[in-house]
Amino acid sequence: QVQLVESGGGLVQPGGSLRLSCAASGSISSIYVMGWFRQAPGKQRELVAIITSGGTTNYANSVKGRFTISRDNAKNTVYLQMSGLKPEDTAVYYCNFRNIIDATANYWGQGIQVTVSL
Repeated sequence: QVQLVESGGGLVQPGGSLRLSCAASGSISSIYVMGWFRQAPGKQRELVAIITSGGTTNYANSVKGRFTISRDNAKNTVYLQMSGLKPEDTAVYYCNFRNIIDATANYWGQGIQVTVSL
């Protein structure tokens, strides 16, 4: 069974930076797409960024130029470097590992709070 554990969230002032990490336990192959999603109070969960096994990335328009997703396959870990944070970035952030061949192999982290406020 694969488990994802997130870390790095917290409270930061507008304009500040945070780095989220998500490490997987269990067997993860490089064919997983890794991503970050977020859910603000009263809103639906939305995609923030994804990265393929080949390193191709895709970002939500709202975070382009401010957030960077990366992965370390040897460590089964995905990162989200967030800079220029805004109050509207406040949300619970979830990491996701999805096997591109086996649709049942789709794992979520427990979520981590990011709060951007003075």
